[in-house]
Amino acid sequence: MATHALRRVFVWELPVRIYHWLNALAILALVATGLIIGNPPAIQTGGEAYDNFWFGWVRYIHFIAAYLFFFNFIFRIYWGFVGNKYADWKNFIPTSKAFFKEMWEVIRIDIFLARNKEHMAVGHNPLAGFIYFMTFIAFMVQVFTGFGLYAAMSQSFIAGLFAWVPAFFGGDFGLRQWHHIAMWFFILFAMVHVYLVFYHDYVEGRGEISSMGGGWKFIEEEAFEHDEKLHQEKAAKKRVKS
Repeated sequence: MATHALRRVFVWELPVRIYHWLNALAILALVATGLIIGNPPAIQTGGEAYDNFWFGWVRYIHFIAAYLFFFNFIFRIYWGFVGNKYADWKNFIPTSKAFFKEMWEVIRIDIFLARNKEHMAVGHNPLAGFIYFMTFIAFMVQVFTGFGLYAAMSQSFIAGLFAWVPAFFGGDFGLRQWHHIAMWFFILFAMVHVYLVFYHDYVEGRGEISSMGGGWKFIEEEAFEHDEKLHQEKAAKKRVKS
């Protein structure tokens, strides 16, 4: 069995880790309450309606989670410009042939289980970065459709900014359909995301799971040196262009 010298590398900054877990909690609350709102169960009771405000609480939790989701997303956009190199937006948007080539290598390893292959990435690998980019687009869809639906029943300034959205989607019915479809994207993404995190942690042993708690990973020296070289080359190209 081959052995590798490992380096302890600080990858995920505290704001990124807080964003990650707040996002996970917000999405969990939004999905759970959204499913109930979309198909509320019939609960028969002999009590007065004002004593059974459970559905109102479901909607209230949904709206609170939506605002948390929204401001958390805005913060992540900001941190993509001021955070460290692993949080940078350039890790998510494919801008070169090399990016797509590395994506294919990761697909061969993760999906087709290519033997004797290993992709060296300190932060997000290109495939994960691109999927997160698609997830950010889904975030925007949920924000626009969700607040578009909320605008008709709220006097909030933020909700009012999205009052034009229902007309763009052809009315509340179409808007609600898109909102519901995007929700299933997040459910599928969460399932695949959790599986791949455990898969990479088990196969590579780099501390993938614990890194989102403490921020540290254990990276092979050659992988770290390769990553540093790539970032230095990108920085040099940026200086030449400027």
